[in-house]
Amino acid sequence: MTALTRLAATIAARKGADPDTSWTAKLLSKGPEKCAEKFGEEAVEAIIEAVKGDRDRLTAEAADVLYHLLVMLAARDVTLEDVLAELDRREGTSGLSEKAARG
Repeated sequence: MTALTRLAATIAARKGADPDTSWTAKLLSKGPEKCAEKFGEEAVEAIIEAVKGDRDRLTAEAADVLYHLLVMLAARDVTLEDVLAELDRREGTSGLSEKAARG
């Protein structure tokens, strides 16, 4: 089991937890829109670090992005497995072809 898989399982387990004792439960209790907002904030922070060229800060921000992505997905009942299945479906397809097929 990868760290990402373990993180996704932990987030799923926190869905019903007490928001006073779990940051994940607190985020989820605020609804999908707030989870999406937090994901966006973290993505911007990662972009800033990528532009600055600070590898260590980018690594830390990327970890935050992955965490908040999984929380946002959980808020809409989309699992990591759903996303991985979509990636599997796309494997072997040219990125340009796949993008063109989406319109």
